[in-house]
Amino acid sequence: MPSAEKSDMKTRILETADRLFYLQGIRAIGVDTIAAEIGISKRTLYNHFPSKDALIAAYLERRFVHARPSDKPPAEQILATFDSLERRFSAKDFRGCPFVNAVAELGPTDRAVKKIAIAFKESRRVWFRERLAELGVAEADALATQLVLLVDGSIAQDLVRDDPAMARAAKEAAKVLLRNAGVDVDGDAKPLKGKREPRS
Repeated sequence: MPSAEKSDMKTRILETADRLFYLQGIRAIGVDTIAAEIGISKRTLYNHFPSKDALIAAYLERRFVHARPSDKPPAEQILATFDSLERRFSAKDFRGCPFVNAVAELGPTDRAVKKIAIAFKESRRVWFRERLAELGVAEADALATQLVLLVDGSIAQDLVRDDPAMARAAKEAAKVLLRNAGVDVDGDAKPLKGKREPRS
């Protein structure tokens, strides 16, 4: 099989696995279902992914998307996270965080899955911490943790209530936390005067 064709097939397999794993669950979907959906044999699938575990890892790595750089003020970027969540909650295909779902389904003993999930969650926390550091927040690390808890909490609430307004509630809570840290969230959201170095 030519390399371009092989790459295209691998992409098709991964895209199909991504959709089925996310919408129906990792345990509920076997490689035979994925192969049948595409119209290939399991052997062909295994030529690209040697095991279901390898396919699960590829699925989660595909979902590991880093935040895009932005020229907007740091506080605006932080709060925009919750606006983005509200739009995502409104989508019919929203099924929560794929990383939390994977750990919940496969259990904490699946070290490969847990490692990817932790790396993703930590990357989000670090992103918040970096924006807070730009704002001169002294306790940037602790506040970053609180903000990711608001993100994950709003996701859980939306899944239970099917109410995108949970993201708005989380955004208002984030504003309170930012104000308490001395950040102007109602004006230009500029860095604090006399910028303090964040604690490590």
